[in-house]
Amino acid sequence: MIHQYKNNGYNIVLDVNSGMIHVVDDLAYDIIEIYENNSRGDIISAMVEKYTKPEHMTCISPEEICKGDFTGHIEELVSQIKEVMDNIEQLKKDGALFTQDVYEDYIKDFKQRSTVVKALCLHIAHDCNLACRYCFAGEGEYKGHRELMSYEVGKQALDFLISASGSRKNLEVDFFGGEPLMNFQVVKDLVKYAREQESIYNKKFRFTLTTNGILMDEDVMEFANREMNNVVLSIDGRKEVNDRMRPSRNGKGSYDVILPKFLKFSDLRNQTNYYVRGTFTNQNLDFAEDVKHLAELGFKQISVEPVVALPEEPYAITEEDLPGLLEEYDKLAKYILECRNKGKDFNFFHFMIDLTGGPCVAKRLSGCGSGTEYLAVTPWGDLYPCHQFVGTEEFLMGNVFSGINKTELKEEFKQCNVYSKEKCKSCFARFYCSGGCAANAYKFHGDINETYDIGCELQKKRVECAIMLKVAEQD
Repeated sequence: MIHQYKNNGYNIVLDVNSGMIHVVDDLAYDIIEIYENNSRGDIISAMVEKYTKPEHMTCISPEEICKGDFTGHIEELVSQIKEVMDNIEQLKKDGALFTQDVYEDYIKDFKQRSTVVKALCLHIAHDCNLACRYCFAGEGEYKGHRELMSYEVGKQALDFLISASGSRKNLEVDFFGGEPLMNFQVVKDLVKYAREQESIYNKKFRFTLTTNGILMDEDVMEFANREMNNVVLSIDGRKEVNDRMRPSRNGKGSYDVILPKFLKFSDLRNQTNYYVRGTFTNQNLDFAEDVKHLAELGFKQISVEPVVALPEEPYAITEEDLPGLLEEYDKLAKYILECRNKGKDFNFFHFMIDLTGGPCVAKRLSGCGSGTEYLAVTPWGDLYPCHQFVGTEEFLMGNVFSGINKTELKEEFKQCNVYSKEKCKSCFARFYCSGGCAANAYKFHGDINETYDIGCELQKKRVECAIMLKVAEQD
């Protein structure tokens, strides 16, 4: 399978199964488009017909046009066409173009392996001091009641992770909410406990904190800078955008409170190992302006992501919004190029792509590991496949005190991959999105093996822009 597209003046050809990227001229681009389903003779005829039209005859002098003798030009064109076809054939032989998909049976075998739990999302607080209008967690309550995780439950969750991780050394824990800083002392105590267990069990914990910043102070910054491998700072962009969707419980905006803290903290971390993360809705479809705003403030690690909401929500993104959003990603990619040229570059999370390394093919095909390698833990210790399933009782998998008891659900998530999703099988982006989010698929279709269609379209455009930016780096 190949995917061809034009972006920012580049003709880009992606060989999906090998991951090879080819930047080609117009003639090669057009030949590749019809190469697999036509004979060499038919390709020559089609290209001669196209490239002898007036708009393609700029290389012929006015005198030759007056004479009407294009024989030499056509002979040269045919020679170029044959050379391109020879090059394409060689690329096929080299496994760099039109390569076959050999991974479906492989991933089936891979999925039969035994798995261990390697990451937990600790819902340290089912409570929040903001009232974000788009919050999937219902202001931190997750369809339940407000509660803070006790040290005893958190300690048991870490013990569960150590036990369920088998011989795996590197483990990950995300302190999540609601707002985790509403339970900051327990966060500190759990990190201390985890560090004590590292040498005992030959483990290494990597911690992440996701916060809205309202309670951030010097103590929090010092602790997070010392213990957190990554910190996610929630802010939507421009003041009017952020304050419209992220007000406090009294209705006041949060922008003026959090911005100075985020600027200071990102500098304390030398502009690495953090993200300012925003959400855009149908209220700011010009979200590239929010990314620009954050970049111009000096942030170097930025993520602004689309809200995932059912159509009846007043802020939901709909299919009618897609054409404008796709253009917005193109606009953002060009802005990033401009910043690079000025020496003011920054990372935009959804445009970060590794074309030479990155996750192994099994990881690319099977996704985040929700329900198998990654679990979410409620304040009272219940286990769910991920934070977005919390509160949906049919996805309750067990408890940190008793372990996983719904093993059939674990197996269902284990078998979820790009080949279990019909729409993914023919999608060029499948190696980059890994089939998309299971929670989003369930939210819109009631089936984790479905896909969230709006999200798919946005993801495909992001992949195209990301590849274009990599191409531009080499130009």
